[in-house]
Amino acid sequence: MLADRATSTLTASPGPAGAVRLSAARPGDRGVIVDVRAESHPGDHGVAVDELQRRLLEFGFVEGAHVEVLHEGAIWRDPIAVRLDDMRIGLRRRDAEDVWVLLDPR
Repeated sequence: MLADRATSTLTASPGPAGAVRLSAARPGDRGVIVDVRAESHPGDHGVAVDELQRRLLEFGFVEGAHVEVLHEGAIWRDPIAVRLDDMRIGLRRRDAEDVWVLLDPR
């Protein structure tokens, strides 16, 4: 159900070839960030789109950074905990929609 919602509401802005949104990744998924574009659902984040993109970049969500989904919340799978290079960060799933990741094959 969530996957259906994710593909139906987020297909307006396709990402890089083979990449998925970090919000769609599951615990255990690993990959490399290929793009950070704060453009999804303007206004839903509580801050302006430019401000959200700046915050993500300052946290270290930059192209080439390695990311792994460690945990997701029990209610609606939100928030998610990720390992970003050497750091652990908690992130709202709606903010993770703006990070595109090329996942490692399982």
